Amino acid sequence: MTNSQQSDETREAASTEEQVTSSQTDAPESAATATPAAPAPSAPAGPRPSPAAFAARPKPAAVVPAPAAAAPTVNLVEAAKWGRVEGDGHVFLTVDGVEQPVGQYPDVSADEALAYFARKYEDVAAQILLLEQRVESKAPTTDMNKTVGHLREVLAERHLVGDVLGAEARLDALSTKIAELEAAEKAAHEAARAQEISSREAIVAEAEEISSQDPASIQWKTSSARMNELFESWKTAQKSGLRLGRATEDTLWKRFRHARTVFDKHRRAYFSQLDSTNAAAKNAKEQLITQAEELASSTDWGYAAGEYRRLMDQWKAAPRASRKEDDALWARFRAAQDVFFKARQAANDEIDQSYAANLAVKEDLLVEAQSILPVKDLAAAKKALQSIRDRWEAAGKVPRADMGRVEAGLRKIEDGVRQAEDENWRRTDPETKARTNSMLDQLEATIAGLKEDLAAAEKSSDQRKIKSAKEALEAREAWLETIRKSADELA
Repeated sequence: MTNSQQSDETREAASTEEQVTSSQTDAPESAATATPAAPAPSAPAGPRPSPAAFAARPKPAAVVPAPAAAAPTVNLVEAAKWGRVEGDGHVFLTVDGVEQPVGQYPDVSADEALAYFARKYEDVAAQILLLEQRVESKAPTTDMNKTVGHLREVLAERHLVGDVLGAEARLDALSTKIAELEAAEKAAHEAARAQEISSREAIVAEAEEISSQDPASIQWKTSSARMNELFESWKTAQKSGLRLGRATEDTLWKRFRHARTVFDKHRRAYFSQLDSTNAAAKNAKEQLITQAEELASSTDWGYAAGEYRRLMDQWKAAPRASRKEDDALWARFRAAQDVFFKARQAANDEIDQSYAANLAVKEDLLVEAQSILPVKDLAAAKKALQSIRDRWEAAGKVPRADMGRVEAGLRKIEDGVRQAEDENWRRTDPETKARTNSMLDQLEATIAGLKEDLAAAEKSSDQRKIKSAKEALEAREAWLETIRKSADELA
């Protein structure tokens, strides 16, 4: 290739590059910034430059890349309603009957140039449609207004072909709906925030209620567990709940923290006092245990048993230590008692064995004494009972387990003889007889008078007086019969 040929090819390549640069300079946006769906313009006409010329050419401001796939089809009929293309590739947009230049796409067909700018409009329309769908589905409005503002700016630049005014009207409608959606979101957020505040308030109020209880009567185990649960609930609310605002959260947290601090202070003071009380109780009961253990080997059964009763009364009056320590102390105290009472029981059992013969004698005497009742001859009965008493005393002691039974049997015989003696005295008492005779005389005189009253009433036919006289007479006659029977028994 000659130098002149290379020069010609270099000039031709430079001329071609200037065309593309010019078209990009005239257009508001270069083809390089188009969406992936932008159409690839056909290669400029002219001979292909040589490698040297290609290498020597100046770098363009932007290059229209070849798309990886065919661009989507554009409705050119619809696009033609809003724009037109001149022969040099300049594209115009009509808005309210006024044409506005939107850019130039040279060296391609008019349809391709129009399609390029129409597609930019359709991209905006697609974003508007997506935003409308989001609003319809009540999606979060976080960036919706920002998107509307961006799309308004794109439409205002007029670097596209389509129903710009219609798109702007849709954006106006979207702005209104977004404002309504934001208001609804705000109301929902405020309601959720109020609910969250109420929930936090409930946690704080319960913590304050627990901390305000009387330390002397509070159930520490249950209350401590509940306070821990409230703290976990607070941490969960802080981590995953709604943010309430720094001032509100700080106020609630300070109240909650104060309640927990007061509760913990009371708990430490209570258990410190409890430890002191437990120590005093333990010391007092250990002293009682020492005395009980000293008495355990005593054989002075009566004295030692009385001392154990005294120690038991003091044990009951002493304060309680902790449950574990108190149970251990009681086991030691009880063990000392058991040693003594088992030894006493063994001694009593030995004594009871020696009293078995005495028991047999007294049981025979009980059989003999039962023949005295019922008393028919008081003098003979008293003599027989005295004989039995003398032999009873001579027989000696009986086992403790049988003592109450045999003594009760003898008392029954003694009571029977005593009742017979009392009955005999009642019958032979002169004063009693005199009182009985006097009452008989008085009743007989009263009855005679009542009979006269009844006769007079019958004579006058006064039914009321007749009834009253009869009732009085019958009562006195019944009383007279009773007294006469008593007098017969005394005779």
